[in-house]
Formats: sequence, structure tokens, C-alpha cells
Amino acid sequence: MKLFAHPGASSLSVHILLRETELPFELEVVNVTEKVRAFGGDYRQMNPRGMVPALELEDGTILTENLVIAQYVCDTAGRVDLMPAAGSRQRYEVMEWQSFIATELHKATSPLFWPLGEEAKSFVRKRLSGKYRVVEDALQGKPFLTGNHLTAADAYLFPILSWALLFNIDLSGFPNIRGFLRRMGKRPSVSNALKAEGRGLVTILADEIETKPFEAYAPTSRTRSGTGLETSPW
Repeated sequence: MKLFAHPGASSLSVHILLRETELPFELEVVNVTEKVRAFGGDYRQMNPRGMVPALELEDGTILTENLVIAQYVCDTAGRVDLMPAAGSRQRYEVMEWQSFIATELHKATSPLFWPLGEEAKSFVRKRLSGKYRVVEDALQGKPFLTGNHLTAADAYLFPILSWALLFNIDLSGFPNIRGFLRRMGKRPSVSNALKAEGRGLVTILADEIETKPFEAYAPTSRTRSGTGLETSPW
């Protein structure tokens, strides 16, 4: 299999799952802003939608969309801890969170990548605060969304929540979210995925997780300059 991903984009969620499952795969980092593949060529010739993630299977089939690829990866690996068995109540709980992240949290965050004025950005941040509160409450008393172990929903939640740091959103009022980001950032699957992708949308750098306190990632004057990601819709 080959995963097409952009550094720190939502495709990181699939990258994390591939490393959690230890399925063999090849990573190709693409510039989804310019629609250019790693070694040149139009990315849209392989994936007409031009977005990430995309997963190329052994027979050449191309799968797209986070939720679909996540289910494929977990089911192929037989990892019912990451994606519970089909028809089970637990699977629907994971899928419920995946849907919330995709339609509410991810969608609500995306406008921050657009060239908006300050008034519009303020409105987006206010809306996000309500979405963060839902997640904050869900994480109360447990390390992950559905309980004590990681699922595909948590793998998706990590990059989307991490974008708060990219946009200097104050998370001081969300201790459970901060704890979640810290725990996820220290997982080998996450740190290795970040190392492989390189600097991008997720500003928690793998080589700093153990040596730099989480609070160092609180809002600063950090900009996205130099990432090549200034205007990308995610």
C-alpha cells in the first residue's frame, strides 16, 4: 500500500493508524497546495480530487476520505481495538465520533486556513470553542474518546486538535484536550509519523516531545511562514 499525505494534514490520522497496525506501507509526501507529487507530476492524475489522504492498494485501487481509509486499514489489520467489529455498539460509537470530528470539528477549523479578516477569524474561533467543549467533556475521566484505549477516532482527533496550536488558539481552558495532545504526541506511532512527514501543520515536533514542556506550545507570535501551507483548505 502507498499512503499519499501532506505534512500534518488530516491524512496524519491514517498515517498514525498504519503505524499502529504495523501494516506494510510506503509513504509519499505530496504538496497538496500545489497538487504536486513528491518527485514531480500532477497529483490529480492519480487522485482527481486532489486532496489527502489517498491510499493506493496493491491492485491499484485508490481509496480516499479519512473515515473510509481508517476503516479499511483497521479491518485489514484485524484491529478491533482501533475499529470494533462490524455491527457492534462499540463500532458505532467510534463512527459517531469520527462523524463529529469530520463534520463539526474539522469543517469548523478549515476556514482558519483561508485569507479571512480578523472579524471572520474571531467568529470561527468562537464557534470552535463550543466544539472544543464537547471534546473536553467527552475526555473527562478517560484518556481517549471512547474509553481507556486508542481508536481510529482518536487518531483523527489528534491532527485536527493540534491545529489549535498552529493558529495560536488558547487551550488553557481545556485541560483534558491538552492532556490528550500530550499523550498522543508521545505515542511511537505519532512521533514516528511526524518524523517521517517533517515539519507541517502539526507544530508539536516529535523530537521535542520529551524535552520541551507542552506549555511551550501555548499561543505565541508563531507564524506559518515557510511551511508552504498558508492558504491550503484542509
